[in-house]
Amino acid sequence: MFESSHAFGFFDYFRVPYRVVSGGPPASLSTVDGSYLGRLWCGERGLLWPRAGAPDCVTGRFTMAGMPVPGRVCTTPPGAGWQRAEAVTDERGRHVAFVWTDGAGNTFLPYDPAEVMRCLWSEAYTRLGRGADPRALMLRGYYLVRPLLPRQVQLGLRRAYAGRQETPRFPAWPVEHGLHDLYDWLFGVLTGIAGAPVPWLAPWPHGKSWSLVLTHDVETAAGFRDIPLLRDPERALGYRSSWNLVGERYHADPVTVRRLRDEGCEIGVHGLRHDGRDLGSRRLLARRLPAMHRYAAEWGAIGFRSPATQRSWDMMRTLGFDYDSSYTDTDPYEPRPGGCCTYLPFRNGDLVELPITLPQDHTLFEILRQRDGSVWTGKARAIRDRGGMVLALTHPDYASGTRAASAYRALLTEFAGDPTVWQALPREVSAWWRRRGESVPVPDGDGWRIDGPAADDGRIRYTAPTLVGEAP
Repeated sequence: MFESSHAFGFFDYFRVPYRVVSGGPPASLSTVDGSYLGRLWCGERGLLWPRAGAPDCVTGRFTMAGMPVPGRVCTTPPGAGWQRAEAVTDERGRHVAFVWTDGAGNTFLPYDPAEVMRCLWSEAYTRLGRGADPRALMLRGYYLVRPLLPRQVQLGLRRAYAGRQETPRFPAWPVEHGLHDLYDWLFGVLTGIAGAPVPWLAPWPHGKSWSLVLTHDVETAAGFRDIPLLRDPERALGYRSSWNLVGERYHADPVTVRRLRDEGCEIGVHGLRHDGRDLGSRRLLARRLPAMHRYAAEWGAIGFRSPATQRSWDMMRTLGFDYDSSYTDTDPYEPRPGGCCTYLPFRNGDLVELPITLPQDHTLFEILRQRDGSVWTGKARAIRDRGGMVLALTHPDYASGTRAASAYRALLTEFAGDPTVWQALPREVSAWWRRRGESVPVPDGDGWRIDGPAADDGRIRYTAPTLVGEAP
């Protein structure tokens, strides 16, 4: 269907079939100068985008029609015969670049979609332009002294800070759709180039349209004791969940661990001591990883979540776990504010990242003092409607409070028995995402079939990612 001069990361992520070829593109694309350009085409129409090393680029936090396109944009017009389409603007609303189209049906993007995706996933955008986070030093200082502070003092400081904090425009809270809107826009452009629906591999197996993943971080011995407060309502409604345990902060009774696993639940690693230092430096992480992997082997764990959702794009690659779930999609109230801006899994090297996509119980009920779980159910419905992954994080440590417990039961009840949901464990989502990443639609007679390890349970779709359009 499509051919390309170079790898096109957007297609790789959505598993759209294309071939990288050495032959030239259509004549209309060849008239644009620049060896720094990538060229993707289908028939006589195509797409141009700047690759690494392209000249006349600026870097910052930009938007296009309200959608985020942070990182590097090319300011040079493609040449004569092209017309301005969408404007790319900086944080002050000034035009810095444009999407261009010509009369032959070609499109020139001033950015590489894969770079935009990576800039958002990795939270590199937080260090760009006026959005660079001035709170970083303050937060690092807070976490140096936090172990010395009584819990009520910690809670009071965070409540006071949240009370004075303005909700940022980007990422929006509690739901940020911008990157997924960009996905839809790109699919629309590429469908126009193809002149036909574009096949891609659905994000979820078995024909399910969205996924729901329940996870819990057990921070203290009291939390370990109170696991039944969350597990009992799950069990009653037929749910399975993941429980992330801390290796050296309390004794994880093997009988309880075995019972959870026998019920179909999963165990993960929640750091070594829950002191906020696991990712404090590469040297300290290297010292602690062997012990964390010993606990992982003891518990049969393959996943990791960092205490206080600490994260580092580069250091996460060295964890040696199958998946990580330390990134939030959007959360200005967490110790590490920001977010990866997506409610779908993504890859960081060999690591599968499963973003936390519902606000934490501690944030809602302890910091913001919400009266009910309407933020949870409202956001879960919004993600469901966009075909994403609802990944909840709750703590048995805080489950004795009536508001949190009632809200969690309401969330479970809301989606119990939904035939469209894939209620999966994190390890199952990670395994599926790997199979999906090794599979692709291939021509089969007048249609398409899936080639690869997702052939049996995968599905082909023909529309933009947020629209239901499963292949027959």
